[in-house]
Order: sequence, then structure tokens, then C-alpha cells
Amino acid sequence: MDESVEVWLGPYLLNKGWHLATAESCTGGLIGCRVTNVPGSSEYFERGFITYSDKAKMEILGIPEGLLIAHGAVSGPCARAMADGTRRVARCEVGLAVTGIAGPGGGTSEKPVGTVFMAVSLPSGTTSGRYHFEGCRKEVKKKTAESALNMLRDALLGGEVSSFV
Repeated sequence: MDESVEVWLGPYLLNKGWHLATAESCTGGLIGCRVTNVPGSSEYFERGFITYSDKAKMEILGIPEGLLIAHGAVSGPCARAMADGTRRVARCEVGLAVTGIAGPGGGTSEKPVGTVFMAVSLPSGTTSGRYHFEGCRKEVKKKTAESALNMLRDALLGGEVSSFV
């Protein structure tokens, strides 16, 4: 594919009459930045939430505190709840969420630095994946944003969503 995912995304969403909202933790708005770098993105990009803290995840997206206690903010259940919460709060058809450990600190043996969970919420359901990216903080953020946009494209096209651990 010669064009970037964010360029492909606009005509696809416009054709369906759908809108996208994002919830970003470890990427800090990088996904929204990439989407809004495309001229005309205001026609299909509804809004982006940077829900970096657990408090923001609970207050803005309605993530239950019990879910965060049981699974942690960096988890599949949290990413799925973030994507679903994003769709609900933004009242749109597509929610994309990422949460992870960009580093250099914060990792554990169970969830090392570079561990990222992403989820896409569509009217047909929600899909999520666990990924692991090597590199410095900036590289993890960049790889997460790229992978999240690719995951979104795959989910919109109804294909298999790849997940890497």
C-alpha cells in the first residue's frame, strides 16, 4: 500500500458516514496528531482523549476502578474498555485506544517496557491485541501509533487483527 494508513482512513470513514475518536495513554496524542495531519480530517475525526492517568481513564472514559485494580491500566481489558468508552463518550462509530509502557522505567517481568495493548471498538464489536515494541521511549511511541493505525485499518476491513507479544 503506497499511501499511509491515515490517508487511507479518511475516504473509508467518509464513505461509511462514520467518525473516529481515540483514547491514548502511552502515545500521548501521537495517533490523533497523525490522523489530523491529513487535510479534511475534521470531517471524520471526532475527538481524541489523552487519558494518561488512571484517574483520567475513570473520569473521562468511565473505566471501572475495579477493572484497573484487577488487571492494571496496561492490559487487554483496560484497552477494550477504553475503546468502548471512547465510542460511547464521543458518540461515534469507531473508537481506537492504546495503553502501554513506553519506558524507560515502569516495566515488570510480566509487562516489560515496550508492552502495549490496543483495541478497536466498532458497531460490530471490539477487538484487542497485546504487542511488544523494542527501542527507546520515542521509538515505542512511534511504533505503537503506527501499529494502532494498522490495527484500525485491519479491523475496519474485517480482516484478521495481528497481535505480537
